[in-house]
Amino acid sequence: MAVMLTGKPVADALSADTARRAGALRQRGVSPRLVILRCGENEADGAYIRGAVKRGALCGVEVELRALPADATAADVREAIREINGDGSVHGCLLLRPLPPHLRAEEDGICACLDPRKDVDGMTPASAAGVYTGHGQGFAPCTAQACVELLRYYGVEMAGKHAVVIGRSAVVGRPAAMLLLREDAAVTVCHSRTPDTAALTRQADIIITAAGVRSSLTAAHVRPGQTVVDVSVNGDGSALCGDADFAAVEPVVDAITPVPGGVGAVTSSVLMAHTVRAAELLTGEGRL
Repeated sequence: MAVMLTGKPVADALSADTARRAGALRQRGVSPRLVILRCGENEADGAYIRGAVKRGALCGVEVELRALPADATAADVREAIREINGDGSVHGCLLLRPLPPHLRAEEDGICACLDPRKDVDGMTPASAAGVYTGHGQGFAPCTAQACVELLRYYGVEMAGKHAVVIGRSAVVGRPAAMLLLREDAAVTVCHSRTPDTAALTRQADIIITAAGVRSSLTAAHVRPGQTVVDVSVNGDGSALCGDADFAAVEPVVDAITPVPGGVGAVTSSVLMAHTVRAAELLTGEGRL
């Protein structure tokens, strides 16, 4: 039976450290503040916002929602971002994506408008450059960072280990691979055009799967001794599940994250930690 790498203790540990640092800032007259910018409404966004507000309260971070109508123009969104850039009381901004369909073609340009110093979820080009070089402004995407924080918390050795990342999105797969490289892992990235993903994953010590396809990681992909981090949250009409065929994979591997209750529980804590770090840097309490 695999060890369950649940997210709650990781999130709680991160939150406790973040709350301590936020308290130190408040003693100096700085109140860490995060703005969540939303265009339109959908149910998934609502659940995420409620979770972020709750986590922010635990961490000493003020979380504000700024909502734009679903028919907002690209100019409207850019103007809202410019206001955030110029507001000294705001230390972090999260733009909920994907944007409405009529804005998708301009999403990259809209994201690039955000001051990278306030980019706490790695959406700007400057943040991406920082992830790839290890230097610069901005932060890694929170979900990718959450994977590494979870592995670190549970004492999973990354240095010198072979990690396979399934998925090459700019939000999870690619940044997760870069963060693992920083930890001195040897990294292989698989995607939909990889000829034999199972042959590669069986060689891995660590598997991070972010394909977004339920039951795509099967018993044929794994072997004993491995750690599986399942990032995806897929609906099947009745219950949430990850990429792993859990009933088949869990008896084989040494450790695995549950879905729900795994990486997702850590992501909002990383978001708050990034916001407090941004506040430290923006107010001169820390250095890059």
